[in-house]
Amino acid sequence: MNTVVSMAGIVSILRPRQGLDDLACAGFTSLMPDFGLFASAEGMTEADYRPETMRRCYQNFRAEIGKRALAFPVAKAPFLSLTTERTDLYTRIVRLNRDCVRACEEMGCGSIIVQPLFAGIARERIWEENRAYYLTLAQACEKAETKILLPNQYREQGGHLIRGLCSDGASAAAWIDRLNEAAGGERFGFCMDSGYCNVCGQDMQAFAAALGGRLKAVILTDNDGRRDMRRLPFAGACELYSGTDWLSLIRGLRGSGFDGSLILDMRDTVQAFSPFLRPQVLALGRAVADYFAMQVGIGNALKKYSSIVLFGAGNMCRNYMKCYGTQYPPLFTCDNNEKLWGTEFCGLEVRSPEAMKCLPEGCGVFICNTYYREIEAQLRAMGVERIEYFNDEYMPSYYFDRVRREE
Repeated sequence: MNTVVSMAGIVSILRPRQGLDDLACAGFTSLMPDFGLFASAEGMTEADYRPETMRRCYQNFRAEIGKRALAFPVAKAPFLSLTTERTDLYTRIVRLNRDCVRACEEMGCGSIIVQPLFAGIARERIWEENRAYYLTLAQACEKAETKILLPNQYREQGGHLIRGLCSDGASAAAWIDRLNEAAGGERFGFCMDSGYCNVCGQDMQAFAAALGGRLKAVILTDNDGRRDMRRLPFAGACELYSGTDWLSLIRGLRGSGFDGSLILDMRDTVQAFSPFLRPQVLALGRAVADYFAMQVGIGNALKKYSSIVLFGAGNMCRNYMKCYGTQYPPLFTCDNNEKLWGTEFCGLEVRSPEAMKCLPEGCGVFICNTYYREIEAQLRAMGVERIEYFNDEYMPSYYFDRVRREE
């Protein structure tokens, strides 16, 4: 699973050095270039369309990026405003996005997110127009492995944001399947934007389940449920509640076995802070991205090992056993509390941490305790290398009562 950050609001195209350095210092190694920063589709006229100028701009930018160890798993083509009514742009948008597909491949991106055509097209013609559009873009790819990702959309009606194209999981899945069939291979996938889902009041768990393996990327961004904002997840929480149903998203991605790109888009949050404070905001963003990767990837992490043991004999261990104990039974659990050694907890023998020195080949250790960093350091000092975190905040079920022990 890749954790990726959108460069929008962070990196200046004309002066990219500071933003790129800040991202690298925060620990990001994978970025999402937005070609909308090089060429705007909105308001574009024939006179504005200068592909060579755009190409020189992004090539200069790429030269600066080449000085750093950065990867580009996914790019984003220029988007039209989702409230636009102009249809005369479509011919130039096709030309622009063909150039962006080629630029995407030159930069080493494996996927590019391309918005469907929508404004002014009769409902009965929507599929046929987009089928021709996307197949044209697929033909522009020089590499057969380059994937074009369709995103979900919203539209404005009476001052409200409601569901637009590809906002229904079953319909979106059908579009992907039909495009891949027409292209003669797996050339298309899907990118779910959590911000768009949130303003449309969608059930993201059901959406992810309907898409299944077609889901190749997820944009992580937060808003208030009414307006399209690009906030750092959890940054817009009010009265202890986030504006986005992250429980629904995480459960949906786990259930679908998601193993694609998690793209952090925090443009509005970053721009709200002074440049003096942005490095600290980006460091927090990196921690948030890692947290989502850990939560979404718990199931995939468990599958990696031939056997597992747990570290911790408390509430988190109980919840592990309730959710995963049957499918992935641990050999035993450990705890630093010597009073528990030799006892049984949730059907598991509780051993001393010294037992970690004699693990079988291919065994993974899952820390089931909130003192993650301290326990990880303890295990690494003992020579344990295959270490994972388990967290029960977004489990499908868990115990509400808590274990109480006498000191």
